[in-house]
This record gives sequence, structure tokens and C-alpha cells, in this order.
Amino acid sequence: MPILGENLNVVESGALDGLTKEDIAKMAPQKGDYVLVTRMKDGTSVTVAERYITPRVEEKIRAHFQHNIPVVLLLCTGEFPSFGKEGLLIRPQRILYNVVQAVAENRKLGVITPSEDQIAQSKKRWETVSGRVSVVAASPYADSLQLDNAIEKLQEYNPDIAIMDCMGYTIKMQQKVRDSLGKPVFLARSVVARVIKDMFG
Repeated sequence: MPILGENLNVVESGALDGLTKEDIAKMAPQKGDYVLVTRMKDGTSVTVAERYITPRVEEKIRAHFQHNIPVVLLLCTGEFPSFGKEGLLIRPQRILYNVVQAVAENRKLGVITPSEDQIAQSKKRWETVSGRVSVVAASPYADSLQLDNAIEKLQEYNPDIAIMDCMGYTIKMQQKVRDSLGKPVFLARSVVARVIKDMFG
């Protein structure tokens, strides 16, 4: 991740590593599930239920700590538990939420999330910051048309602040949203990266 600078050694692993397409298909969310969207090594996007992913995420995290990797960053803004205290675990959702809350409480919020299936859960989360929230969907892994459509919806809503609530959204996407809305835009990956860079230099 270039945004972190050049002073960090990064080891990356995925919660779905080693699984077949058939295995992943069995993890599809059902009604009432907390929905996550992620990308495979081949670039394809998949939607899974968090209840299937959480044990695998915990296994990967513990393996990193056991291999003396002192800090683990979850590359997801989904809501996950603390997974014990073996090492330092950085959870983007907590960072993004608290930064937004610090500056945007009771402001009119426009949120971009990857999937239509995530709109309800995203709205529920961000309504704890403000009672005025509009959530639209645009996958960071799809063509630019989805983001264009999401921007149009947010332009109609005219939020005070926009939030790009997925680690998959890029700085280029953030700039596009900012230019289109003319409003401040929080990008999950850059907010988290700046915290890490401040911690470790």
C-alpha cells in the first residue's frame, strides 16, 4: 500500500485464500445476515455473509501474531470483534466511524457502500452519528458507471459530508466524488493509512 509510505514491511493474506468458487458460493448471505463484499486474487468481486468469514479472519490474524507479526490491519470496514489481545489489531471500521463522528455529528451524511445488500446495515450504523443519512451503492470493483449513478443520487440528496465506506475505494474515486459534490469526502483507506503512518512513521 503506497499510501502507507516506504518504511513498513507488509505481509498480506486473505480470508478466502485456498477456497474454491463452490466453497465461496456456500457463504452467500441469507436474509438477516451482515453482508461483506470482497475481491478475489483474480479481481472478481464476491458477496459473503460475515458469519462465515469471521472464524477465517480470526484464524489468519492469530497466525500472523504467532509468526511474530506485531501489527495486523483488517482491510475491511465491516464490523468485527477484537479477536483477543495477542498483538495490535487495527480495525478500519472503528477508526472511520470515530473520525466521522468527531466532525460530522448531526450533519447530513451521504454514504457510498459497495452493494445494495449493504444499504440497510450501513444506514443503521451511520444513523448513530446523524439522523440524516442517505446510503447509495457502488462497487469499487465494478465499472465507473456504478459510481457515476451513486454520485447522481447523492447530488440530489446534497449531503454536508460524504463517506466512502469500503477499503476498496481509491483516492481517484474519492477525488471524483469530491469534485462532483463539492463537499468533504472521507475515504476509508486514506483515513486508516494516515493513522497507521502517524503511529509508525
